[in-house]
Amino acid sequence: MSPAGDEWRRPDDLSVAVVEEVQHREDAGRRIELDVVSAQVKTASVLAGLQAEGSTEVVEPEPSRDHTERMLEALRAPVTRVDERTTRIETGAPTPFELDVPGDPSSAALFAVAACITPGSAIVIEDVCLNPRRLGFVEVLRSMGARIVAESTGERLGEPVGRLEVEASPLVGTTIVPDEGMIDEIPVLAVAAAFADGLTEIRGIAELRVKESDRINTIQQELAQMGVGVETKPDALTIRGGKPRPTMFKSHGDHRIALAAAVAANAMPGESTVRGWHSVAVSYPGFADDLGTVAGGSGS
Repeated sequence: MSPAGDEWRRPDDLSVAVVEEVQHREDAGRRIELDVVSAQVKTASVLAGLQAEGSTEVVEPEPSRDHTERMLEALRAPVTRVDERTTRIETGAPTPFELDVPGDPSSAALFAVAACITPGSAIVIEDVCLNPRRLGFVEVLRSMGARIVAESTGERLGEPVGRLEVEASPLVGTTIVPDEGMIDEIPVLAVAAAFADGLTEIRGIAELRVKESDRINTIQQELAQMGVGVETKPDALTIRGGKPRPTMFKSHGDHRIALAAAVAANAMPGESTVRGWHSVAVSYPGFADDLGTVAGGSGS
């Protein structure tokens, strides 16, 4: 879904527009001030700047994920972070490299929440990216009382890499105000809130209205299916934790909703089903098998 009107464009569309602007300009020293906080738009601008003449500065309204800058700096590309919001790029290219890509923090968050809310569970998630701008979910879970430890074991192309150790623990409600690096984890954190004691308020999430589904509404619908009380606002959710019950979930064609529903289903006794499971192919097609393996059952 998208807002009505002719002015709104998805970040992917903005990326294309920025690339075209940088690659086709003739003047040097261009400063690009982004209107949205989006690592995708910033990355498009940075990569285009490497092919443009002269210097390019990319300025964000707020800091976003910095995987691209870390990698390019490690590869000795002419990329300099002036401050948290400004990146300067000169004409040039990175050096050749080989990389074993570490695990995705958003995928790790699924297993971290699953371990927190499933009685008797404990898990060690190895070889995961521990980029500080991607670990907001760890701090949120800690604020809810989770026993979770992040341990760095090294660095790979500028990214800290390590393990997460998580144990089942009683959770309590909290207040969550996510940044851009944590927005994808909101559906599974909402599941954690459903199993927590007390109220959890999640604020500043209007961006969720324009994802693969209107995630504020679809989170509300799926938590309600479990008997969990949820109030919605244009940019917020308030979740009253309790004792969720098994149910028939719907993915709404949204991989994050389907994955979060599976985490909830795994923690409840009895049988639950997630309809529209094919949507998980967007980000984690093997999740059911991996969850089945760590849970000691089949992945089907």
